[in-house]
Amino acid sequence: MPALFRPIESAFRAQYSELKERASAAGELLPGTPGTLALRGAAHRKYWYRVYYWPPGKQHEILVGRADDEAAHQAMEERMTHAEWIAAQVANLRKLGFQVADKDSARVLVELHNRKAFQAGLVLVGTLATMAWLNELGAMTPLARTQDVDLARFERLKLAAPLSFLGTLQATGLPFTAVPGLHPGDRPTSVKLPGAQGLRVDVLAPGRKLGSPVRIAELDWTAQAIPHYDYLLGETEPAAVLAGSHCIPVRLPQPARMVWHKLYASTQRAGLIDKARKDRRQALVLGAALTELDPTALRRALDAAPPAMLRPIRPLAQALVAEATEHGEFADRLRRCLAGPPGAKRKS
Repeated sequence: MPALFRPIESAFRAQYSELKERASAAGELLPGTPGTLALRGAAHRKYWYRVYYWPPGKQHEILVGRADDEAAHQAMEERMTHAEWIAAQVANLRKLGFQVADKDSARVLVELHNRKAFQAGLVLVGTLATMAWLNELGAMTPLARTQDVDLARFERLKLAAPLSFLGTLQATGLPFTAVPGLHPGDRPTSVKLPGAQGLRVDVLAPGRKLGSPVRIAELDWTAQAIPHYDYLLGETEPAAVLAGSHCIPVRLPQPARMVWHKLYASTQRAGLIDKARKDRRQALVLGAALTELDPTALRRALDAAPPAMLRPIRPLAQALVAEATEHGEFADRLRRCLAGPPGAKRKS
């Protein structure tokens, strides 16, 4: 079997680390392109505006301050210079094999970041979370592009004030609309851009019955229940996502827990073979990359996992190990983790 990933050179990983550190310290991010400053108005009533573009390529302007407000002008110039540096770094990292999401995803994540949703406890999950962890772990591999932004909420978000989820998405300037439920009277749990390939944003939460509604009062929205998400979201970490021309601070589930939950999810995709393969592939790539840096992480996460979640994974052990043969230590640890009767948890 071919290798699951190639390691990214340490110099490039250092470049990514610097980018993430500077982006995390920047505070509120400028949406869209860095832009330019333009002076508008009559002779005695002139104002500085930031002129920029955001998806789908429309020009926007935002007031900066009066023509004589040097402090406001300088502050915006510094933020724009910082945004230009970030954009150049992201473009370079893309060429070096780092995972970079599309501009529409960037616009959504920037808006959520600026409204402090991730700081309040919102968690990015799904393929974008896998992409982010591969960057963090220094692993290069081709991943199928995604048209989904998956967000999850474990406990009540610690927001200063309630935050309308639909209003936040519509504030991006993108034409998001709520996706109707399957049955009359069902509350929407997703929003989507027009077209078959339009970006979709889902909100997910722990729950026993897959797809059942979970009311999220502080977002004035309803989430879809996902079994064993309490395990996935029980341990999260600060990280960052590269998207568009941005580096956006987010929260992610711990990578080892993502591995086990993705393997579980791959067994629950009845009739969805491609999605099951995608889940399994992402789990193996992430597990192999993680084992290079933290060999015991998978065992620790396994020992915290509910037996009911592990039970359907164990019959896959032989096939999973076969796919991981190019990564000897990972394959060996995977085999030992999954050894024993269904539901058992054996020590290393």
